[in-house]
Amino acid sequence: MEQLLAVSPIDGRYAAKTRILGQYFSEYALIKYRVRVEIEYFIALCELPLPQLSGFDKSLYGTLRDLWKELTPEQAQRVKEIEKTTNHDVKAVEYFIKERFKELGISRFGEFIHFGLTSQDINNTAQPLMFKEAMEAVWLPALREIVDILEADAQAWKDIPMLAKTHGQPASPTRVGKEFMVFVARLREQMRQLDGLTYPAKFGGATGNMNAHKVAYPEIDWPAFADRFTASLGLQRSRPTTQIEHYDNLAALFDCIRRINTILIDLCRDVWTYISMEYFRQRVVAGEVGSSAMPHKVNPIDFENAEGNLGMADAVLTFLSMKLPVSRLQRDLTDSTVQRNIGVPLAHGMIAFASLKKGLGKLILNEAALRADLERNWAVVAEGIQTILRREGYPNPYETLKALTRTGAGIDAKIIADFIETLDVSEAVKEELRAITPWTYTGF
Repeated sequence: MEQLLAVSPIDGRYAAKTRILGQYFSEYALIKYRVRVEIEYFIALCELPLPQLSGFDKSLYGTLRDLWKELTPEQAQRVKEIEKTTNHDVKAVEYFIKERFKELGISRFGEFIHFGLTSQDINNTAQPLMFKEAMEAVWLPALREIVDILEADAQAWKDIPMLAKTHGQPASPTRVGKEFMVFVARLREQMRQLDGLTYPAKFGGATGNMNAHKVAYPEIDWPAFADRFTASLGLQRSRPTTQIEHYDNLAALFDCIRRINTILIDLCRDVWTYISMEYFRQRVVAGEVGSSAMPHKVNPIDFENAEGNLGMADAVLTFLSMKLPVSRLQRDLTDSTVQRNIGVPLAHGMIAFASLKKGLGKLILNEAALRADLERNWAVVAEGIQTILRREGYPNPYETLKALTRTGAGIDAKIIADFIETLDVSEAVKEELRAITPWTYTGF
């Protein structure tokens, strides 16, 4: 019933494909990651140590970490109840942790929870950490699975000749496997670039200058502390900043993900077209209906679904990368509500990956159709013939082949063979030319 009543298909129709992202992008997850950052920050202050924390029992670190590791939805709901009074979500987290400190008998250390910080020190650390761990644990493994499938298909079909189409018209033949390998290469390059990007964090107090930290403990190198602390979480601290992370590096991550999605859209459209050309058939799934009216239909719905969801993801990613880096003066609040949608494009991506995986698994290569199309288009060997004639110094080879192939009449094997016989070249060269066929002229 929850799925039937969901506003978004992410949490409704496609919930089974996106549910895992709830561990990273739900309200519960955001509260959990905020608690995590607050607790880890408190422990880091103990490790300095601050004089007032030198007496803290380090054996309690594990107990403190359990506050976020074992946070229950009921405990997260307690945070929401506190927020009804504070009308501030991060302050509610602080008060929740202080309640736990009181239960543990360590409330005398409670004022060092959120010490010297502003809410964005927590948000701009928790949210990139959520994003990073979701990418590493969920999104990237799903993408790698798609790339591995494509690479296996490319290997299986590496020697299958196929008529190429440039501008939608017959062009020099290629190979099915090579065309799939193009997508593998493009995706792997973008994955390499993605791997080189960093997940940024902002950690610097009310306006980025660690004013409160310095006035309380001027002898401590707080910027160096903040660098170490964010690095311990696997993040890179941006410096200098305003009250908020400037989001430029986050935008770079969004842009790279968008390029990956766009490559996959290109793949979806190409495979859809190959299916329409009957180069591929689709494995029939028992019980499936292709059309409510036409019993024969087996539609390429998996590739269409993937294309649509990748497009949705790209639209949100584009907005995120353009909006988040723009903020009035030292900070406005527009980033707060926008950041809550970072999981949305990843969810649409997961839906697309599932559809792509299903669609690719249903493809059956139709070699008869591939060969028949090549047989109908002997004109495509003209490039190879005129190139050899150029090599031999034959007069006007391009123009000669142009005159032969652009008469409007169909070009078949006999017309090409008869043309070769009329050429004033050696028999050895003629043998080279006769060896050029639509299914052998496929390059490397």
